[in-house]
Amino acid sequence: MDNQDIARLLTETADLMEIAGEDGFRIRSYRNAASVIEGYPEPISAIVRDPEKKVTDVPGIGKGIASALEEIEARGSFERRDQMLEVYPPTALELLKIQGLGPKTIKVLFETFRVSTIDDLEKICQEQKLRELPRMGAKLEEKVLRSIAQYRQRAGRFLLSFAYETAEELSKYLLAVPGVDQVTAAGSMRRGKETVGDLDLLATGPGGDAALEAFVKHPRVHEVLARGENKASVRFGLEGLQVDLRALPKENFGAALQYFSGSKEHNIHLRTRAQKMGLTLSEYSLARIDTKEPVAAATEEEIYAALGLAWIPPELRENQGEIEAAESGKLPKLVQLGDMRGDLHMHTTESDGRATLEEMAEAARAQGYEYIAITDHSKALAMANGLDEKRAVEFAARVRELDHRGLGIRVFSGLECDIKRDGSMDLADDALAELDFVVGSVHSYMNLESAEMTDRLLRALECKHLKVFGHPTGRVLLHRDPFPFDFDAVAAAAGRAGVMMEINASPERLDLTASMARAAKARGVKFVISTDAHHPKHLLNMRYGVIMARRAWLEPSDILNTLPLGEFAKGIGR
Repeated sequence: MDNQDIARLLTETADLMEIAGEDGFRIRSYRNAASVIEGYPEPISAIVRDPEKKVTDVPGIGKGIASALEEIEARGSFERRDQMLEVYPPTALELLKIQGLGPKTIKVLFETFRVSTIDDLEKICQEQKLRELPRMGAKLEEKVLRSIAQYRQRAGRFLLSFAYETAEELSKYLLAVPGVDQVTAAGSMRRGKETVGDLDLLATGPGGDAALEAFVKHPRVHEVLARGENKASVRFGLEGLQVDLRALPKENFGAALQYFSGSKEHNIHLRTRAQKMGLTLSEYSLARIDTKEPVAAATEEEIYAALGLAWIPPELRENQGEIEAAESGKLPKLVQLGDMRGDLHMHTTESDGRATLEEMAEAARAQGYEYIAITDHSKALAMANGLDEKRAVEFAARVRELDHRGLGIRVFSGLECDIKRDGSMDLADDALAELDFVVGSVHSYMNLESAEMTDRLLRALECKHLKVFGHPTGRVLLHRDPFPFDFDAVAAAAGRAGVMMEINASPERLDLTASMARAAKARGVKFVISTDAHHPKHLLNMRYGVIMARRAWLEPSDILNTLPLGEFAKGIGR
């Protein structure tokens, strides 16, 4: 198993233990170990197998977890997990994904009604039995039913980052097959959708048949769905992501890449345009309707050019004006990962981060950044060891001291300050004034009515120290929907106040959405793209934030942290 698979087994065991109401210390040990393993640079399985290494040398892995890891390596599970699954079926883990339910509630539901599946839960809510339990009621039933409907809409979806990691793993594997020259991802992943339903891969070169054979025999393939002459489909990994591989000649690569990248709406518009020009567009070529003679097929650029269009970046292919812009020469010069000069939202061990201030600075310097802002949590997030006024000011002084030492990167003192329910900031003005960079975010009371949430955010935007509105909708992909508010009113107010909006690059958030960011730009809003990193490896997630910005038609001039250090410092008044 890879590190992610191992981490998932430990996390699910911790979830089951929490449902059972077991000791909090033991639960945290599993969660902490999962976090360490997920971010560890070496394969944990290889360490377990190596007689000259000790997995207990990995920080956060004690003897108990080490024993579990040995069992996982030997048989794919471990005793504690097996014990929990004798009490609660694996389907009980799905219940944790329903908003409004926590481990204690799930335990009560299981013990009272034997609820262990989403269908069981839906049935007791429809029969109005949930309201019979202590501290529950009709409103919770309604909320749970809404959440079940939303969960079913999300079922079978996977984070963009997961698709990227899978594509990279399979591409490396397939490129080692003799005769495979190129492996390219298409579909919704190539367009940068926040979540994907499946993964499309295209392979070119004379070794197509060998590529398909190696593909279906990959050790992480759990089920072969189909195997034809030019295509194979599998379920990949424990998560069961469907991956389709197509082997095709190099001369048809451009047509296939364009066709399978989509979107459906974009392709329909292109095919209609082609027909008006006496052409037909397919996965094989752009050809003349009358003679079937190919006009273009080898590259996407040739196909778009033959249609009288500039090549359209895949992130824009949603039939939202990109074809008209390509025809008139008005496509935006989209931001690229190489344009990013700094990262402005990250956490250290001062609050809930996994690395020290120095380690985060060094990791950012290794990324080639010119500057960063350290933005640990404020006191309202007690569970994250948030900073009160005194600690915030003292930590800011330490950040400046580190900065003056010279690390080859400029380090700004900052804070992710909670926006309280009434819209006031979590720390006093005099403490915020001591900081270089204040991100304001909502972490609580996310179930307010739209009008109250809107008023809350509008008041927060009045804070003169606020530089950035962090993860503006509060969504967590595949888990929590955005909280309701009048986005147009808040974006307009942010534009007037000069408060930037964050495009949070954490793969679980990717917040703002592309459509919202595009709408906010129209209201004069500027942006930052930040990773919200809690570990040095999270800095690599910047690419996903850049993808979201590209989907929003943003250019480097729209984004503050594309500026060189001097201009950036001037822009934030430092």
